[in-house]
Amino acid sequence: MRGADFSEVRRKDDWSIPLVILREAVINALVHADYSQRGAPIRIAFFDDRIEIENPGILLPGMTIEDMRQGVSKIRNPVIARFFREINLIEQWGTGVPRMFNEAQALGLPEPRILEIGTKIRFVVPLGKQADVGTQQVTQQVTQQVTQQVINLMRNLEYEMNRAEIMKLLKLKDRVNFTRNYLAPALALKLIEMTQPDSPKSPSQKYRLTKKGQDLLLSQSKQS
Repeated sequence: MRGADFSEVRRKDDWSIPLVILREAVINALVHADYSQRGAPIRIAFFDDRIEIENPGILLPGMTIEDMRQGVSKIRNPVIARFFREINLIEQWGTGVPRMFNEAQALGLPEPRILEIGTKIRFVVPLGKQADVGTQQVTQQVTQQVTQQVINLMRNLEYEMNRAEIMKLLKLKDRVNFTRNYLAPALALKLIEMTQPDSPKSPSQKYRLTKKGQDLLLSQSKQS
């Protein structure tokens, strides 16, 4: 995660993780989490190409993801927010998310992605450059193949969930229908993936969105 540059007299650390972006995303998750959701912790997951920070709690009424990008802020937990400001982790209300996007642009990184998935908000922080044109082409091709059932599955998939949890959220009882029209197509298109791909029939098997699936949801949210 960290390298070093010895070209100068003093050692200079070079981090592969965009620390400013990660810091702001974690602070945002802590300040805006819905702590009334029992058993729904804040999660930070590290992948080869990204970091995901997820907190329970949908956007407050009247707020949109675009509002967040523009610096509009509605505070869910004022006591926590005030404490963070007193210890100088927050400079001014609403500046954190715009700072993330500005920092990504300054570092030449792809923009962070903000997804509202089920009852949670997920920040996706890319760790490397991506071919935007290629991603758009793949997204367009995939969109043409995706059914509404698969879209519904993806929108309700919260971090990692097992078959029963997903079916409950989708209000489905027929396992054959769920497998044939929801789960299997999503797996075939690589929009979701198994947490235990080497043991597909494991009783503890769960499913999660892939980066391809996240890109598709993001493109749809921009169009809506």
